[in-house]
Parts: sequence; structure tokens; C-alpha cells
Amino acid sequence: MQIPVHQLPHAAGLDLPAFATPHAAGMDLRAAIPELETWSLEPGQRRLVPTGLVMAIPAGFEGQVRPRSGLALRYGVTVLNAPGTIDADYRGEVAVVLVNLGEAPFELRRGERIAQLLITPVARWTWSPETTSAALGDTHRGAGGYGSTGI
Repeated sequence: MQIPVHQLPHAAGLDLPAFATPHAAGMDLRAAIPELETWSLEPGQRRLVPTGLVMAIPAGFEGQVRPRSGLALRYGVTVLNAPGTIDADYRGEVAVVLVNLGEAPFELRRGERIAQLLITPVARWTWSPETTSAALGDTHRGAGGYGSTGI
């Protein structure tokens, strides 16, 4: 699958996302912040980080923006709304909501890999309204909610 992508002027010179290894599930998104700036993300702070990318995801697919495990483990920095969704009909700049859940400030620089992008199929459905919950059928779990299957 090929996905049309456009780099905005503030992303000029940054590499397009690419698979880091032959079996990688996603491509790394990079921070398109100004060249001479360093953005500090204080503990507990969240910030919208531009990528400088506009793309045309095909109908029937979505972009999923997910955290990078290394940033999460080393610094406590993650994607706040993980996974973030990029709808197929969105044509604006892709940006990432980062949050620092760590104990120290995190310094962010231009070109740093901040999240992963996956392109995944999206199922479409319609509802079939039923008059009672019993009409939905029974399962072993039933209505058991949080923690009902044990530890």
C-alpha cells in the first residue's frame, strides 16, 4: 500500500517516517519543532508536538499513533490519548499529544522520534437493536466487569 504524504515547510529536511527494522509494525514519527529550539516537557505536563506531515490514509483504514517504548521506559514520556486515531478523511497536520509521566523534565529536540504510526484496517458495523439483554445470548463471563476474570 502506498500512502500519499506531504511535508509541511516546518518539517523540511526531516526524514519521512520509515520502518526501523524489517518486521517493525509501525514507523516512527519525528518532532517538527524549530531547529534551534528545545522544548522542555515538565513532569505532569502535556504538549501537542507537530510532525509536519499531512497524509491521505485510504478509506477503510486508520492511522494509529502509539507511544515509543524506549521513551516510556527511560523517561516516562508517552502518548496521552494512546492510541491516537487519524481518520481516513483527515487532511490536517498530524500532531502527537505527549505527556511526561516521569519524575524529571524531558528535553525534546527537532527530529527526535516521538511516537509510532501504524496503518490498520477499520471494521464498519451497524447496530441490531434488541428488546432485552437476554436476547444477546449468554457467555461464561456474562456481565462480569473489571477484575471478574481474576488476577
